[in-house]
Amino acid sequence: MARISAPFGPQHPVLPEPLQLNITYEDEKVVNVAPAIGYIHRGIEKAGELNDYPQNVFLVERVCGICSFMHAMIYCEALEEIMKVEITPRAKYLRVFYSEISRAHSHLLWLGLLADAFGFESLFMKYWAIREKVVDLMEMTGGHRVILSACAIGGIRRDLTPELIRKSEDILLEVKKELDMITPVLLKDYTVKKRTVGAGVLSREQVIALGAVGPTLRGSGVAEDIRMNGYEVYRELGFEPVVETDGDSHSRAVVRVREVYQSIELALEALHRLPEGEALIKVKGNPDGETVRRIEQPRGELFYYVKGNGTKNLERLRIRTPTFANIPALLAMLPGCQMADVPVITLSIDPCISCTER
Repeated sequence: MARISAPFGPQHPVLPEPLQLNITYEDEKVVNVAPAIGYIHRGIEKAGELNDYPQNVFLVERVCGICSFMHAMIYCEALEEIMKVEITPRAKYLRVFYSEISRAHSHLLWLGLLADAFGFESLFMKYWAIREKVVDLMEMTGGHRVILSACAIGGIRRDLTPELIRKSEDILLEVKKELDMITPVLLKDYTVKKRTVGAGVLSREQVIALGAVGPTLRGSGVAEDIRMNGYEVYRELGFEPVVETDGDSHSRAVVRVREVYQSIELALEALHRLPEGEALIKVKGNPDGETVRRIEQPRGELFYYVKGNGTKNLERLRIRTPTFANIPALLAMLPGCQMADVPVITLSIDPCISCTER
């Protein structure tokens, strides 16, 4: 059989952002894949050295809109460590609350896109209808529907009143109830399993060797999640990672479904334990020193290196995002699969190209 090379992307219905995979096929089977990136490089790291360091909170939120709060939080954590600032317990619990509703939002968006990728339009619309409730919650508490701008160096600039806390709890319980109604479809439906079970299989040994992170890693049986390190107040909340063992696209989807439930429980527990006090303290001076911070973004480990030199401008800002770490795993998943499975397998790592390129 003759081999045929054809591009997948940069424009494709399952790709929210431009990624191109140059794929070589042989009789409908993928035999080789080479990525092409660089369509949306924006120079954010260099801009981080040109801005005053407080302005960068809003800059790094634009690395990825869906994960904006976590980008702001890790940046603020880095500056607080360099400047030896200890935020209040209330701010730490609020950061966990905002992080987990952001994670639920991201996973619900992805679950809808997954259903759309294999043509299950009613499931797609249902997941996005549930996501809309989470987005409404984000707007109600943080002031914005996607890019919250709630995090600040020194804590949280969007505190919650007792009334907002009660409303937030009601919305989260409503989201959980609606998820209960459709979760069996994703877990057990013949159509869903036909398209995802056995697609893009990676073993535990492979994902470790390839440096995969997040649900891509945990879907292959590796219990690794940066929240296990206990940053903010995850240790007090008794966090345990969600793990599946089959290593295919279905396992990665199940991890995300279970993590939505887990995020709801963590957000509710953070509200329940929320201590009294201030949510934001004033921070003065300029950062002088360097640090590395890691947190768990919806797609996996997010890594920031921040270096200050005693001036208002940073000397260096370096970011490694989870999609960058997961691209080698994607390239290992595709060879041997059928051409029709490429969109679903590609989507299974939840690619965010704007994160990757910055």
